[in-house]
Amino acid sequence: MAFLSRLGLRLVVLDRESLYARFEMPQGDATFSIWQEDQPQPGPAIVYFEVEDLDRRHAELTALGIAFDTPPTTESWLWREARFSDPTGNRFCLFHGGKNRRFPPWRLPDVRP
Repeated sequence: MAFLSRLGLRLVVLDRESLYARFEMPQGDATFSIWQEDQPQPGPAIVYFEVEDLDRRHAELTALGIAFDTPPTTESWLWREARFSDPTGNRFCLFHGGKNRRFPPWRLPDVRP
């Protein structure tokens, strides 16, 4: 949980018995919850966090000692991303999708029943 706090998330719920925690994001009203299994193991999942200014957030987290696996990079799907892992191997991606997150050039037309 210390790692998530370093990312700027604020712990708002902690249930030590069930190993559950909920955090508020530093901006907006989104929350992020985690639950630890008895035998946790890193898996193939990547948790994505959208940020408004990827380069600024990357610099802030780098200054706090977060080691990124990839620097901010413009991807073919028109997002900018930077990836990192926590000390137990869970993978995270900071990204900025802007309008392309919801309205990419290849967006399907609205279909109504």
